[in-house]
Order: sequence, then structure tokens, then C-alpha cells
Amino acid sequence: MPRAPSPTPAPLRGSRTAATPMAFVRAVVLAYERYGVDPRGALQQAQITPAELRRSEARITAAQMEALCAFAMQELDDEALGWFARKLPWGSYGMLCRASITAPTLGVALKRWCRHHRLLTDDLVLELTVDGPLATVTIDEHRRFGALREFCLVTSLRYLHGFACWAIDSRIALRDARFPFAPPPHRDVYPVLFPGPVQFDAAQAGFSFDAQDLAMPLRRDERALQSMLQRALPLTVLPYRRDRLLARRVRELLRQDAARLGTADALAQALNLSVRSLHRQLKDEGVGLQALKDEVRRDQACELLLRTARPVKQVAQAVGFDNDKSFARAFKQWTGKSPREFRNPG
Repeated sequence: MPRAPSPTPAPLRGSRTAATPMAFVRAVVLAYERYGVDPRGALQQAQITPAELRRSEARITAAQMEALCAFAMQELDDEALGWFARKLPWGSYGMLCRASITAPTLGVALKRWCRHHRLLTDDLVLELTVDGPLATVTIDEHRRFGALREFCLVTSLRYLHGFACWAIDSRIALRDARFPFAPPPHRDVYPVLFPGPVQFDAAQAGFSFDAQDLAMPLRRDERALQSMLQRALPLTVLPYRRDRLLARRVRELLRQDAARLGTADALAQALNLSVRSLHRQLKDEGVGLQALKDEVRRDQACELLLRTARPVKQVAQAVGFDNDKSFARAFKQWTGKSPREFRNPG
């Protein structure tokens, strides 16, 4: 998927918190063993020492994991890193992205991804199902993956989820994620990779999300895809980050056109989200929609009171209140002062 890193490793250790478990690094080393290739070049590229590799409790940064996998995929010419009966040559996952990017909606894109993935291998079969308000992606295993099983299942789901979030330019909130093995010693990393409830010892691997998200249109084109594929692995190593700025985007939209975008429905449509996802993602950022509306109204009201001589009644109407009495009550709750006291503090 991504371009291989340069021969000279860039500083990687201080770029992010070291959270990726050494078990995932060892899975990459096992791929090298399968193909009879020395892994030292890949480990050096990721700045992982032999001593660290031996420490089961050791962790590396996301940047180190990206460098390791990018180097290994190209050196081994296998983007599946030894999981399947046959290699997935360099560019295989890029082909999946290209096959899906022209879909009109996320639902169609995910179905294409699952169908085309089966053309690459039937050792692992992805399936998208919808049951009422819930959409679910599951993995059927048709091969014994042995020591590579955990890394294979985790990465396969991260590939799909990461691409889906990127394609609609919005983090897709997960209802849950499930894995068919016992909780590993590094279980604490799973909520980072799959934010939301995580279940182990499940019947099969998979995750669920709001079915409404399947109707979201894709917002990327071929040019954006070409750029993304230069560094695609961050989408698989870390959750999509765009919506960590969702509250800021809501504030900007409300400031620009609060009269038209004052409802959750209108905002969700403008942000290319379902209403449920809008509320859930704002909650994840620690803020509610009503609080954002009040914040924008307060700031606009304060500016109008201080910078203009407009009567309080006109200020109230300008910020969306039906009358000056309800505006005065709200303003007092926001600032501890009445509009007139705020304008004339003396």
C-alpha cells in the first residue's frame, strides 16, 4: 500500500506514545521466517533492537510500526505478511481501494471491498451484513493462521475500517469489536485500535456500527487516493483522526449560518454524518450539540452588545431567540449578567 521508507531511518521513537505491542512486531518477524529472509533490515528501519524484540512487554510507536510494515511488505512482496497460502503482491490493497473508491455510498464501497478481497484470497472471507439499525463486518476463517492469527485478524479489520473512515472523511464510530481468542496480555491496546466495547472469546472476528452510516457518500477521488496510498499504513495503525476536530467544525458552521444549520438534521447533512453519529462523536469529544449552540450564540451576542448599538431585542433576534425575555434569561445563565449590565458594566 504505502511507499517503502528511505534507506536511512528517520527519527521515530519520539513521534507518538509507544503503545503498539511487541507481539505485532514478532508476527512480522514470523513472516520473514516463513520466507527464509533475514528481518534485520526491517527491524533496523523501524529502530527496534534485538533486546527490545525479546522483551514481551515492550511497546513501539505507531511510526515505528508503520516503518516496519512498509519495509517488510515491499521486501517480502507480500502485503499480507505471510498470513495466507499465497502472497498478496505489492499493490494488492491499493487495488482494493481503487475498486471501492468509485462507489456512490459507503455501503456499496464496503460490499465491493469484501467481494474483491475474496478474489485475492479465500483463506479469510469478509462479509457485510445489516440487521435493522446495525451494520456488521465479520471474518470467516478458512485457514489455520497459527501464531499469525491475532495480527492477521486485527490488521484485516483495521484495513477495512481505516479505508472506510478515510473514504467518507469521517470517523465511523464502532458499537463494538469482537475477536475469537482469549484476551492477550496487551489487551489494553484494543480500545485504541477499535474505540468502543471490545469482546474476546467471540465466535468470530468483526465489528458493528450504525447502519445509517452506510448511506454516507464517498468524498474522495482518484487524486486523493493516489496521495493516500503513499502513506496508507497510518490508517491501519491508528484510528482516523479527522473527527477529533468535529466540535470545531460544528462551531464554524453555526457561526457561518446558524439560522439554516441550527438543527441536528441540518448540521448532520452538512457534515456528511447521520444524526446519531453526530451526537455520538460530539459526546466522544466531551461536548454536546446544545452546548455548542449556546457557546456560539453567547459569543455572537457578546460581540453585538459590545460592538454595536443595536437594541437588545434586535440582538436577541439576531442570535436566534424569539423574544428578548428568553434571550435575557439565557444570557444571564451564560455570563452571570443581564444583556444591559454586560453592555454597560458601570
